[in-house]
Amino acid sequence: MIETTLKKETAVLIGVAFRDHDYQKVTEYLDELAFLVDTAGGIAVKKFIQRLVLPDPRTYIGKGKLEEVKDYIARHSIDMVIFDDELSPAQMRNIDRILQCKILDRNNLILDIFARRAKTAHARTQVELAQCEYLLPRLTRMWTHLEKQRGGIGLRGPGEQEIETDRRILRYRISLLKKKLGEIDKQQSTQRKSRRDMVRVALVGYTNTGKSTIMNLLSKSRVFAENKLFATLDTTVRKVVIHGMPFLLSDTVGFIRKLPHTLVESFKSTLDEVRESDLLLHIVDISHPDFEEQIEVVRQTLTDIGASDKPTILLFNKTDAYSFQEKEPDDLSPVNKNNLTLDDLEKTWMAQANVPSLFISATEKFNIDALKELLYAEVKKIRITRYPLLSE
Repeated sequence: MIETTLKKETAVLIGVAFRDHDYQKVTEYLDELAFLVDTAGGIAVKKFIQRLVLPDPRTYIGKGKLEEVKDYIARHSIDMVIFDDELSPAQMRNIDRILQCKILDRNNLILDIFARRAKTAHARTQVELAQCEYLLPRLTRMWTHLEKQRGGIGLRGPGEQEIETDRRILRYRISLLKKKLGEIDKQQSTQRKSRRDMVRVALVGYTNTGKSTIMNLLSKSRVFAENKLFATLDTTVRKVVIHGMPFLLSDTVGFIRKLPHTLVESFKSTLDEVRESDLLLHIVDISHPDFEEQIEVVRQTLTDIGASDKPTILLFNKTDAYSFQEKEPDDLSPVNKNNLTLDDLEKTWMAQANVPSLFISATEKFNIDALKELLYAEVKKIRITRYPLLSE
């Protein structure tokens, strides 16, 4: 019988807890990195964490920890090692000489996932540009790997043929891709101008918070939704009508902690849909233990792309998956965020958020009618401001 399933690549994950980092927080970051590996089609089998004051300029982590990782790789036949931070080209070369296996950093892994997820010509061009700009300073290292690395995580998608050439050809390719993206940007800008008479609402949020599911509920469409990171790369725009009030709803790429700068630059045209929107619907996964940090990551990304001043609705999704630890009656220790009920959180955020907020479950369709009413009210405000002659 012919085996039709491919063996998944195994990975060891490495994180560093610097003096200003909480050890538990680094563990949670590695959990997210493991989810990224799963999304890329691999399996994270072991996590290593080292406490350091500063990263080693040669190998990022200490030589003792590297030897420990090397021993584990040899005993368990591991395919690759992935660092949760960006490595310099020199650090990659030095680590490769010691570990003698595929070395990736967080940026390399995210780029690989984007290459896997890119479906349209626009998305593929954006991802290829980001890959080429990432690979350019690492071209020397890539030459040493060509004989022993044939595809797999970190070496997938557009840009592979260019890596086998020299820097001059790669720079020429980058120039062509930028020109191609510029032409696409002009086309999309023209499309957006043709829609500016309608109020535009953009769904934003951390990746995998349920944006596409909410898009499907509100627009009655079938946008691809999956419990994986970066299920959506291309912007999808749908017309929505609530109580006779029409507006455009767009679903955009999700944000993530340490999103590679090359990707943000390449996806600027996609993010223009956010910049030029009239209202942001910020989706939050309330069931995630670090949802507050995810909110800050999204807000910082919005600031970086010049969209932080937009009117916003804060939408807490996945209430059906929320859980908390109820304190025992005789437990006198201080209440922490893990002890808060959903009602407690709702009261807290309703009081402290300076924007309208709502708690829903897209999968269970809980509070969706309230969401529609809130959207109707906010869109109506914008329409009346834009067109003062409109009456109720």
